[in-house]
Formats: sequence, structure tokens, C-alpha cells
Amino acid sequence: MITIVDYGMGNLASVSNAIGLYAEDVLISSMADDVKRADKLILPGVGAFKDAYNEIEKRGLLNAILDFIKSGKPFLGICLGMQLLFTKSFEDGEYKGFDIIKGDVVPFEKAEGIKIPHMGWNNILKHTTHNCPLLKEVCMESYMYFVHSYYVVPEDDSVIATTTAYGNNFCSMLWKDNIYAVQFHPEKSQGQGLRIIENFVRL
Repeated sequence: MITIVDYGMGNLASVSNAIGLYAEDVLISSMADDVKRADKLILPGVGAFKDAYNEIEKRGLLNAILDFIKSGKPFLGICLGMQLLFTKSFEDGEYKGFDIIKGDVVPFEKAEGIKIPHMGWNNILKHTTHNCPLLKEVCMESYMYFVHSYYVVPEDDSVIATTTAYGNNFCSMLWKDNIYAVQFHPEKSQGQGLRIIENFVRL
């Protein structure tokens, strides 16, 4: 079963539809027991970091998600679901995250030619020498769809799978053990984005 976590702040239908192209057993759930029973887990998200963390905690999902990640089973974070993995975020203050990936979530700096939020199509560039399984048969410099005002800065560069240029080069995808996360929305990124979804399903 591939379970998509519902904490009230995600593009659940579009993610579910994309997964459904490659898997029959897809569940959208806000129940901790369903998270624990999942074979693969997806944490999507759109919105504010603090609100998302609080909703996850309020619904009793936090420990279930953390335990799932520690179990070694495949986990995919999308957009805000990627940012929540980090130690802390500086979105409208300073707030703690899951602290699964050491590092911070920081805002884009205002600069000439840089519109915030970063919204629309931008390409991904392979960052590391190792081959992330989710990038199998994905063309480097493929364009993906982004909507965000903040980006992640891992302490350990070795977890960075791809970068994207927007003002500076930021981490647009990471991979560490069973943890995969993307800043863009693969479910909205047409063929190459759906290839990433398919690769996750096939893990």
C-alpha cells in the first residue's frame, strides 16, 4: 500500500492520481495506523511550515511519520513535505521541523529579476556523482514545476541529488537512504515528473 498523508495542506488528489497511474493500492489517510501500515509513504504539502507542523502534531501523525522513516521503507516528501524533514525553518519566524535531515529552510533573497514566490517551470541539474534511483531515465536539465518562497539548505551536501538555479543554486531534490524529497511538484511536471513518481512506485 502506498499511503499519502492527509494533514489538510496538500495536493492530495493530483498526487493520488499520479500514483494511480502506476499502482493500484493507493490510500489517502489522516490516520496514524494507516501511516504505520504503509509500504511506501508520501508527505505532500502546500502552505506555511509552522501550520503544517502543528497540524501533523495535532492529528497525532508526527510520531507515526518519524517511525515510518526510521523503519527504512521508502518515503517521499513533496514541496512542503520536503521542507518539514529539516531541523528548522525561518518562515515567518523560527520553527522546528522533523530534524530527520540536518539543515535549515530559508527564504529566497530579493534580487533583480527574482520574483517571489518562485513559481513555474525551471530545470533540475544533477548534483552528485551517485545515481538517485528516482532519477532513472529522467533527463538532466528537465523542467519541473515549482511553487515556493523558501528552499532547503542541507548541512551535508552529499544528500543533494539535484540543484536548480534561481538567484542562486538551491537543492531541488535530495536522497538519503530510504528518504527521497523534491521541492518541485512531480505530479504536475508532465512526463519527466511522472517518471520520478513511477520510479518511486517501482522501488
